[in-house]
Parts: sequence; C-alpha cells; structure tokens
Amino acid sequence: MADIDRLKQDIVFSATLRGQPLVFHSTWGLFSPRGIDAGTRLLLERIEVGAEDTTLDLGCGYGPIGIAVARCSPAGVVHLADKDVVAAAYARKNVKANGLANCQVHLSNAFDAVPDVAFDQVLANLPANVGAEMLTIILRDAKARLKPGGRLCVVTVNGLRKFIRRNFEETFGNYAKLKQGPHHTVALAVREA
Repeated sequence: MADIDRLKQDIVFSATLRGQPLVFHSTWGLFSPRGIDAGTRLLLERIEVGAEDTTLDLGCGYGPIGIAVARCSPAGVVHLADKDVVAAAYARKNVKANGLANCQVHLSNAFDAVPDVAFDQVLANLPANVGAEMLTIILRDAKARLKPGGRLCVVTVNGLRKFIRRNFEETFGNYAKLKQGPHHTVALAVREA
C-alpha cells in the first residue's frame, strides 16, 4: 500500500529554462510528468520574449512554457490554457510555487474559454494525436487572436512539420522553420497586418 501512497504524491522537480531556475509539481497522467520534454526545451530555446509581451501558452500542461516566459517577462502577462482539469490545476500550483503574479490559468478547450485578449505571441507544444481538424481550429483561432505582427510559435513532432508548413502558409501566408531537431520541429508564423 505504501507504493500506492507514494505514487499519488506530487512529482516535484527543478529545471532551468531560459536561464531561469524553476520548480514544478506534476503527477502521473500528465504529459512528461518527471521532467521537461525535449520539444518544450527546443521551443523555449528558439522563441523571442519581449519584456512586456502578452503571451498565451496553449495546451500548457503543468505550465513549463508559460511559466518560463512569465519569469523572463515580468512586465508582461502570460495566459496558460489547457482543456485538462488536472493540468490546469497543476499549472496554477506551479505559478504559485514560482511566485509569479503575471500569470492567469484557464481551463479551456483551445481558445474557447480564453479571455478576449489580443496576444503578442501564442506558444504551443502541439500534440500529434488531437487530429487535423483540431489543429486547423487552433491555427485559425490563433491568427484571429494575435495582434498585427503577433507570432504563433509551435513545436511538433517531425511527422507533423509538412502539415504545419502547409497550414501556416494557408492560414498566415508565411512560415519559418526555426529549428529541426532529431524528433521535433519549431515553426513560426506571423500575423501580418
């Protein structure tokens, strides 16, 4: 029985993201519960973070992307959104654990319950298993919610890179591959005026 009790306890680990020491609480059943995955690290290495940016971390999980951005952008505002109630609860816990006052966490299926805010950037570690339809909805809604000149930056498994390129070009009229690693690709689209 002690093993079950131990498994039910929070998984707590430290990570340095964008040069910032952070602490994370997680649990079994969430994506990459014991540490920051390679795709998230690749994305965080490639994005630009403005000091006063308004950012959305879409599909935030327990919050590593949004929390790292919030720490680097203390005068900015970061919204974190996930459709999973457990993920959103852990994102809230991690915002508090890292002493961040510039974050808001939303339980939301993509943009459905995200406040009507114009974003400087939308960031996402897009899962491969949500289907082409949901990914298309996310891309179209992201464009609608970005300020002119706003950026959508995503990391996906390499198998989705052609889909992302095609859909970025169709939706935004542009596409840039920021980095392709052994398993993940970071892509950028910019909302033109």
